Amino acid sequence: MKIEQNISLKPYNTFGIDVNAKSYCNISSIDELILCLEKYKEEKLFILGGGSNMLLTKDIEALVLHINLKGISIVEENENWVTVKAMAGENWHEFVLWTLEQNYGGVENLSLIPGNIGTAPIQNIGAYGVELKDAFVSCEAIDIKNQKLKTFTNEECKFDYRESIFKQQLKGKYIITSVNLKLSKKNHKLHLDYGAIHDQLHSSGITDPTIHNVSDAVINIRQSKLPDPKEIGNSGSFFKNPVISTEDFNELKLNFPEVPSYKVSDTEVKIPAGWLIEKAGFKGKRFNNYGVHQKQALVLVNYGDAKGGDIHKLALLIKATVKRIFKINIHTEVNII
Repeated sequence: MKIEQNISLKPYNTFGIDVNAKSYCNISSIDELILCLEKYKEEKLFILGGGSNMLLTKDIEALVLHINLKGISIVEENENWVTVKAMAGENWHEFVLWTLEQNYGGVENLSLIPGNIGTAPIQNIGAYGVELKDAFVSCEAIDIKNQKLKTFTNEECKFDYRESIFKQQLKGKYIITSVNLKLSKKNHKLHLDYGAIHDQLHSSGITDPTIHNVSDAVINIRQSKLPDPKEIGNSGSFFKNPVISTEDFNELKLNFPEVPSYKVSDTEVKIPAGWLIEKAGFKGKRFNNYGVHQKQALVLVNYGDAKGGDIHKLALLIKATVKRIFKINIHTEVNII
């Protein structure tokens, strides 16, 4: 277990923000993690996974524990289903590709989402009609305070839209070490309800799609709209889609009859945040070396050597403008640090 001093975190966050960590430790085993938590229990800790859901605005005056636990294994299976255990440091998209190689279905709609397995439950990642909770069985996590391993079931994680108990009551108290997912081996249930997937498959002449076809469609859609973090620093969708009351939605339609929406319940409606931001005039807007992506207004980007604080100020300006024009509060999906 090697502790390094004054390490730049630029390679470890998808926004490519250059801030320093007071100290840094790469964690490649659970034993190493337990030892580190015991030895440095009096120190301030910062837990780093894939670095895909954060905007760093300042140096990290703490010991950064970079969780790089690796491994994928079968927990149990029968003729129809398989439960797969993936360690926290596995890259999410590479894991999805692995499931497709085995012809396991259930996470194909979540292709190309950045980040690692360990942070997926925290955010309850989701895209194109599917969320992690739909396949999630359980996860194992270490209590930072007493170093004990605990299993959390799907119900215990209290999943909601981009939410979980790990973002609420247990924020900063546990480190997820592995995730168990239940995947189909045959008779896969495909989720094609989102028009973009259906249109992509139709344009490719596919009438009887497989899970591989669905994944390819999602990848094509995402690549056409979202910048590759390896080329342009970003953290994917920066804002959550707001959910408003049906009453507020009806009032909104009086002034903006073209507003798109998705029914959540009899009393609530979800509005695409990207539409609100674009309508507010921010899509493609650039401020020196940072701005809003030209193809997707949900994505804030670092064109090169931008400061996290500047991108944060832009996010606050966007939130205030959307509030002023539409009387809707939008909230960040990305963690501001």
